[in-house]
Amino acid sequence: MKKAKIWLAAAAAVFMLCSCGEPLDSPIITDDESSSVPTQTAVQPTTTTPESLPSNIVTENDLQPPRPGMVRSLLTNEWVDASVAGTRPIAVMIPNESAAIPHYSLSDASVIYEANVEGRMSRMMAIYENWQNMSKIGNIRSLRTYFAYWAFEWDAFIVHYGGPYFINDLMAEANTQHIDGNLGNDSAAFYREPTRSMPHNGYATGSGLSSVIQKKGYSFSYRGLTDGYHFNFTTKASPNALTQYGLDAQNATYIDMSGCYPLTRCYFEYNENDGLYYRSQHLSGSTDGPHVDGANNEQLSFKNILVQYVKYEELAGGYLVFQCHDTTRDGWYFTNGKGIHVNWEKTSDYGATRYYDDYGNEIVMNTGKTMICIVEEGDSFTYR
Repeated sequence: MKKAKIWLAAAAAVFMLCSCGEPLDSPIITDDESSSVPTQTAVQPTTTTPESLPSNIVTENDLQPPRPGMVRSLLTNEWVDASVAGTRPIAVMIPNESAAIPHYSLSDASVIYEANVEGRMSRMMAIYENWQNMSKIGNIRSLRTYFAYWAFEWDAFIVHYGGPYFINDLMAEANTQHIDGNLGNDSAAFYREPTRSMPHNGYATGSGLSSVIQKKGYSFSYRGLTDGYHFNFTTKASPNALTQYGLDAQNATYIDMSGCYPLTRCYFEYNENDGLYYRSQHLSGSTDGPHVDGANNEQLSFKNILVQYVKYEELAGGYLVFQCHDTTRDGWYFTNGKGIHVNWEKTSDYGATRYYDDYGNEIVMNTGKTMICIVEEGDSFTYR
């Protein structure tokens, strides 16, 4: 297995392995070495042009909207109706363990975050646009504060069933807008499915959420709290194949996250026919294999995968807290069967997490859905 290059901004080494066993040409920073990001001596990457794209990269002429009145989605850069783009998204807390499978409407999410909670279980937060007509979303579980800070980046309505005591102060802040299935006035947005066991039987409907949001007096329109853009997108007509990074772009057609999520052991396989990464999980029993949406039988797939290493601490009761606000931390970006090392920063509650290449440029992401894997510093994943 070949060691991938890792640059750390703090004096902690994070080791990640890929497929072969030889060290790459750049050293890994250890506790005894400089904690600053090393200066690159290579020429700054140039922009990929359509003429220089490898023949196996999927392109599509998306420069014009399919019909008048459509605009670019803030979440995916796909063409959407202006009314959809102008409506704030919802951020829904989704459990991810054997008893919680199958999920419903998860394949409709534009962005999905995954991070561990207590007991090394992982939990997801799905960011949805065009959600008001959805008939079954979930199942839905409790919130942790770190997910709320990522939801703030999208000015999203947070949808959850309660949470531990330490979320209360954040939920009580004036700008926090959430719908909690454990609150009497909010419960009209949720329902329990009697054929499934508690607590994995709680779902929401788009119409129910819309009604509760209206009754609570929340604005459906963006409030001007977030950045003007979130991801730095390119079009499908001129996709980013990462060829501008030369040998710094590693082959990555299989990404194994089991070292970070040991209970679900998810992995992603790249399909060059459509240019997407398809998600599977090593869960026990019949849930082992492709991660399929119970609502439409579609396997979850993504154009972009971000791996974001985050400092963390363990609280009483095994609860975790992640340091969402930070600068020059470690990560990786994968798209079109390749991957590059990145650094990330988040400097304010409602400011977007930014991802930069090792030349200091904000990365250019491809139009489509994004999976963000939040992992604990010290854990490792592999790719090949």
